[in-house]
Amino acid sequence: MKPLKKNYQFFIFLFFYFLIGGFFSITNGITSDEFAEQQNWQINISAIISFLKSGSYENLLNYGDRYHGIAFHYISQPIQFLLHDLVSKINGLSKFGGYLVSKHLAVFLIFTISGVFFYLLSFKLTANKNFSLISTILYLLYPYLLGHAQFNPKDIPFLSFWLINSYISLTIIESLFKGEKINKYKLLTLSFLTAFLISIRIVGVIILLQYVIGIIVLFNIKKIEIKNFIIKNLSISFLFIISLLLFIFILNPIFWHNPLEIVNSINWMSKYYNDICTLTLGTCMRSLNLPSSYYFIWLFFKLPIIVILGISLFPFVEKKIFNDKSRCIYYSTLLISFFVILFIFILKNVAVYDELRHVLFLVPIIFLLGLVNLYYFNIKIFNTLGIAVIFFFIMENISLNPYQYTWLNSFAKFTDIEKNFEIDYWGVSNKNLSKKIVDYSNNNLVDENICLYGDIFAKELITNKKFSCFKRYNQLDAAKDRPLFVYKNMRQVKRSNPKDCELIWNETYKYSFYDKKISVGTAWFCN
Repeated sequence: MKPLKKNYQFFIFLFFYFLIGGFFSITNGITSDEFAEQQNWQINISAIISFLKSGSYENLLNYGDRYHGIAFHYISQPIQFLLHDLVSKINGLSKFGGYLVSKHLAVFLIFTISGVFFYLLSFKLTANKNFSLISTILYLLYPYLLGHAQFNPKDIPFLSFWLINSYISLTIIESLFKGEKINKYKLLTLSFLTAFLISIRIVGVIILLQYVIGIIVLFNIKKIEIKNFIIKNLSISFLFIISLLLFIFILNPIFWHNPLEIVNSINWMSKYYNDICTLTLGTCMRSLNLPSSYYFIWLFFKLPIIVILGISLFPFVEKKIFNDKSRCIYYSTLLISFFVILFIFILKNVAVYDELRHVLFLVPIIFLLGLVNLYYFNIKIFNTLGIAVIFFFIMENISLNPYQYTWLNSFAKFTDIEKNFEIDYWGVSNKNLSKKIVDYSNNNLVDENICLYGDIFAKELITNKKFSCFKRYNQLDAAKDRPLFVYKNMRQVKRSNPKDCELIWNETYKYSFYDKKISVGTAWFCN
């Protein structure tokens, strides 16, 4: 942690970043996954209580999403408990709505912390504080990740702990390279945090492959004899494996009745039953039958152009990067791991949807490597472009808020974005749409018993007594009584508009240097 000592600029930035970003996170809409995440926690906590009392938990065994990890809830639930009343008052939410939205602060907090470890990895790869500061600010302001960090309760915690574990594991491998004694407390910390990662999402077991790749890189750099290495490090290897297995077992209640459930968990989650269509360059790509091009299309349109430029420069900077053996351990491990993990997802045809959200943990790795390449190619070019892109990201975040997670780079601006890519698949537009409906209802003295058709969170977003009837958008076709209100968002934006209804609001945002406004949802009054 020496690079962080007396680094006042970085910590001042982090303080204001968390202060501003944290406020925006708790004033955001309710996303489509949050109810399910809360339900997962409630089922698991009741199962834990039941298991401790009677040794069984049939409610968990019969639960459809029993293999969803709950580790991050151990961090978020105390924050939700403390803040839900305040969040409810700030946003005019129901008590349950406030409980859901208050989790956003926990998500944003862990993402902010991940920035510290991104900084440390940046320094390990360059030994330059200026590069580490600029690259980390770019990472934290990158609209795609910042947007997800406002609320994504699964992928952002997973990404954050992946970065943390990557840094700790690589420092241990660096110590092995230097012949230093391995701190057992550091090893136990890594085993716990690895188990925590796996308990957020079972795909976290793949990080063990990254650890192995790091060891293989070490063998190749130092020309270590494998037999002697194993004998010398047998005790610490045994300590890591046993403690890891123990922590995995403790953190996953579904494994308590049978530890072999981990195999079922991996198989179940790799082919998760939601066969969702993700609009990709105008083509509907199903999550259970993805072409390999899916990942590369989204990476091309999601990564900042400065990063894509940096990646393309690899052949020109390879020798500079690899002339330092310690740096080579970090760079090679991250680079090889990125491609190996990506190809495992492709070869195993793992179910992925909603752009790159299920491989979001790989984005910071390729983001960092691209910036490192640009730095070694030309420091002045990196500094100039890096600072320019920081200001560009600030503009984009202001323009897109709160829809930054749909961000696409400037290559996408040469296409018709609405026809070619996903927009608001998380449904955070529900907050602004519901507000416009309430305003219209109050201004026009609409009947108090009117029904509102939208997503399942409408009743949590609207706490006044004017509405007592809330239904899903897909129930609209069966509606017989009018008047009624409708808002359609998420993937419903691609459905036809409700018939014989008045458009009262079109929720839009606009990219910098792009003429057309993007519509993420609409609100209607049907008389």
